[in-house]
Amino acid sequence: MTPFLTYCERSHTGPKVSKDDWDFDYIVMKTKEVVDKYHLSWDSEKIIPTDAELLGSIFKAAKELAVATGLYNISTSRIVQFSVDEIDAGLSAMPKTLSMGEGNEAYTLVARGIEDPRPPAIWGGDPGCPTPGSLFSPIVESVAKEPVVDLLTCGCIIDIDGIEVRRSDWTETAAVTREMQQVRHILEKLGRPGMGVLGAESSQTELGDLAAMRPDLLRPSDSHLIALFNELVIDDGNLVRAAAKEQYGVRNASLACTMVGGLGGDAPGATVLMAASMMAANLLCSADYHLCHPIHINQVSTTARGCLWLQSALCQTFAAHAPAIIVCDIWPKSGAGTKELLYETAVNAIVATVSGGHLEGVGTVDGNVPNCSGLEVRLMGEVGKAVAKQRMGREQANEIVLKLLNKYEHILDSPEGNRGKRFDEVYDLTTIEAKDEWRAMYEQVFDELVEMGIELETSV
Repeated sequence: MTPFLTYCERSHTGPKVSKDDWDFDYIVMKTKEVVDKYHLSWDSEKIIPTDAELLGSIFKAAKELAVATGLYNISTSRIVQFSVDEIDAGLSAMPKTLSMGEGNEAYTLVARGIEDPRPPAIWGGDPGCPTPGSLFSPIVESVAKEPVVDLLTCGCIIDIDGIEVRRSDWTETAAVTREMQQVRHILEKLGRPGMGVLGAESSQTELGDLAAMRPDLLRPSDSHLIALFNELVIDDGNLVRAAAKEQYGVRNASLACTMVGGLGGDAPGATVLMAASMMAANLLCSADYHLCHPIHINQVSTTARGCLWLQSALCQTFAAHAPAIIVCDIWPKSGAGTKELLYETAVNAIVATVSGGHLEGVGTVDGNVPNCSGLEVRLMGEVGKAVAKQRMGREQANEIVLKLLNKYEHILDSPEGNRGKRFDEVYDLTTIEAKDEWRAMYEQVFDELVEMGIELETSV
């Protein structure tokens, strides 16, 4: 048997525990043990840490946790355990380069380093955001037409000609098929047919995901998601998704949405959990690269301080001790048509870029509504590539981040949120171009970022 099948089989032979016991005995208690053992803490004014000893401690703590817990298969109520040697082998085997897409649009992802001058990949789109069928195609086109975009993702289609998409239903397979057909059509129209895609976002189960595994839809050179649930939990459905790599050749993107303030505690414990998730995903998810998507228990967004610190500390930890391809999700609180969305996007892009990550987004309004557009994706890409090109240091980056936090942090706890406007209110649906008000707002924020020290080269 391949190692992957060996690990899967442990879902049927490993120790059996209840989900409640898993959460408390394995996650809460064991995470607290390693956090206390290594005296892990964080400074909310230093969003981008620079302490090499801290990074080493996070790495050791995460490896200990991954061995102590393993992963919990909620479908079988059994623990998939890993040895230290297996975790080490998985770390050593993590791809340092990965080719995505085909032809002239093929793109090679690399394991970036701390303060790396190599540009981050710009993975544009509103990943997994629920999107009415009528808006799906224009939103994707608004992103794919941006020259700064290297790779493409998209939202989740929620209706087929007005019929609600349902889980494990014909509508799910229809939604995934339509998603990929429209993505392919748009890329052909824009002259970028070979661009690599993270797709099958409309799948709610493995049924939809597998329906996309066709060379004319989701190609072997594209990728799909293998999700871990909170915390360090997987199910049989995601093992089926992972197996598609063995059988079809598609790239596997592990996704962990560790919760800051949740079972692992504050940012340090959540960071250890995220790192342990990735170590385990190397084995049971057969991961080619990792998506880092922290969620704050109250503020949700990846632009909350604790989530920003987690992304920075995690990317730096792997860059320093086990280089890997890590893509940071950007899911702000705000929606299109607001300055806060642009500030949040810039902050997340700065933090991930100087810490060694790549950029994916933008999943506006916590990824809940289609109040998104290609314009904030443009900003994400321009900021990320400028920060890398000018070789911005972590100290300067942290100073800019603190200034930007002051411009948007007030909305993170606002009961009303900051939903902004739907795509069709900020973009012209005929030309797929930003309307004047949204364009002007972008230009104002662009100029502010230049004044703060980001050497941006282009504007609207």
